Amino acid sequence: MKVVILAGGFGTRLSKYTNKIPKPMIKINKLPILVHIMKHYYSYGFENFYIAAGYKSHVIKEYFQKNKFKWKVKIIDTGLKTMTGGRLKRLKPYLKNEKFLMTYGDGLSNVNIKKLIEFHKKNRKIMTLTAVRPPARFGAIKISNNFVNYFKEKSQIDEGWINGGFFVIEPKIFKFIKNDETVFEKEPIEKLTKKKQLIAFKHKNFWQCLDTKRDIDLLKKKFD
Repeated sequence: MKVVILAGGFGTRLSKYTNKIPKPMIKINKLPILVHIMKHYYSYGFENFYIAAGYKSHVIKEYFQKNKFKWKVKIIDTGLKTMTGGRLKRLKPYLKNEKFLMTYGDGLSNVNIKKLIEFHKKNRKIMTLTAVRPPARFGAIKISNNFVNYFKEKSQIDEGWINGGFFVIEPKIFKFIKNDETVFEKEPIEKLTKKKQLIAFKHKNFWQCLDTKRDIDLLKKKFD
């Protein structure tokens, strides 16, 4: 099964780093987060990666030209301003008519890929996403008549579930993607939801996105 990694965004919230490199190339303990993601998939036996690049794609290309790994990497420039759905659609010729794995180039997890795929096959839907609880950033309080009647210090339980990436996708997905302007997380996912063709694999263990300087520090500490 092929692995698609979306790695073309501007990463504006981390402009201190992304002025020079694309966000997936930000290093966590000497290796770009993109490589850490690949290592995770490779540990489950997946070795064919398709990188949907865009912003500063030359940086990603140069890195993989200079550094060789045990897996195969194909970097496709999917356009500078192409949206997430559009980036995936541009990879259709490489994916042919097979189910594939997909994730974002800025999120790390220890999700069990084997169990994720088994879950997907068992449920027979067009797409499975990995639902995660976001790392708690703030304490939660509930207020009634100006009195705090509930206080819970930083707890993931109060955060609910969010899309953590790490998808298993059937080729039928391309029917739901119009063009470069299609945002994968909007129309395609909304339509799949209405058609009962989207199912969630709940992952309660480690997951961390890379959106802020604080996230970088948290990941570095985790690896240490």
